[in-house]
Amino acid sequence: MVTTIVSTVVVLGVLIFIHELGHFLAARKLGVTVLRFSLGFGPRVIGFQRGETDYCLSLVPLGGYVKMLGEDREEEVEASDRERSFSHQSVKKRLAIVVAGPLANVVLGVVLFTVVFAVYGFPRLNTEIGTVAADSPAARAGLQPKDKVLEINGRKLQSWDDLSQTIQREGLKPLEIVVERAEQRLSFHVTPEIREVKNIFGEPLQRPVIGITASGSFEVEKVHPLLAVFYSLKQTWSLTKLFFLTIVKLVQRVLPMETLGGPILIAQMAGQQAQEGLMNFLHFMGLISINLAVLNLLPIPVLDGGHVFFFIIEAVRRRPLSVRQLEMAQKVGMAVLIALMVFVFYNDIMRLIPTGRGAPAP
Repeated sequence: MVTTIVSTVVVLGVLIFIHELGHFLAARKLGVTVLRFSLGFGPRVIGFQRGETDYCLSLVPLGGYVKMLGEDREEEVEASDRERSFSHQSVKKRLAIVVAGPLANVVLGVVLFTVVFAVYGFPRLNTEIGTVAADSPAARAGLQPKDKVLEINGRKLQSWDDLSQTIQREGLKPLEIVVERAEQRLSFHVTPEIREVKNIFGEPLQRPVIGITASGSFEVEKVHPLLAVFYSLKQTWSLTKLFFLTIVKLVQRVLPMETLGGPILIAQMAGQQAQEGLMNFLHFMGLISINLAVLNLLPIPVLDGGHVFFFIIEAVRRRPLSVRQLEMAQKVGMAVLIALMVFVFYNDIMRLIPTGRGAPAP
């Protein structure tokens, strides 16, 4: 329990701090006055004043905010202060300040992944076969579980992704597959077949397969720090695309809403990863940081993505939305966020309740 609480505070605290730091640094760089830098919402609990900025911790630890001069368009700003007012900046500057928060989370993810890969190494799902489907091309050719695939058509393989991509690229062409079995190299000729498989979202696809699955065994490749940066950028881009695609699949109802998780699930996972070791914990923090960046860029009023959407409209119309229109949008956005928070908390709580499956009959 102590590990879970501490790891959760560290994960959420660091991610929120970095996010708000992105807004803060961008605002200061562009000459906008920051009145408050707060971790948490609600009443101020403790803090200190330095210059024009109040740095503080607030009562509700479910986020944070940076309060800038003139952020509210109805706020009265002295003529002498307008150059440092957020609402009096150009669309480009306001857009840069808003995007800086999610961007800071992306940068944090890249840094954390780089540290993990440089210190621990880059984990790869190796090419060891876990199962061979009955009456499949692989079974008919003689492939067996525990075989480690070394080559396909002369191409040496480093990971299961290489194996999968090679089979897809070759299509229905005959494959010469070289495997290692009991310290011996054996060669098999396998011709893929078109069969229905499911992707990570459970959607059916028609693709060439040979009827094998991975054993789930990983190998760690030691990499140069510069290569670690490359792998980190590559993983960040892959995760970003995956998170956006996941949101699309949720909207399309391909994925059930019950798969969504909230703070309780994050706390459970943070505790588990912390117990697995520092590298696992840092990798998990990087993943959540990228996830936070993606969520904040959704075009929902109140979120950073909602502000970006309004700025784009303003740039196209060459005039901002009215205060009334913004207020209505903010109310809708807040209602959506509250409903979403209630739903994910409900999902988290339901995961904690035993289902009773397998219980003895009364």
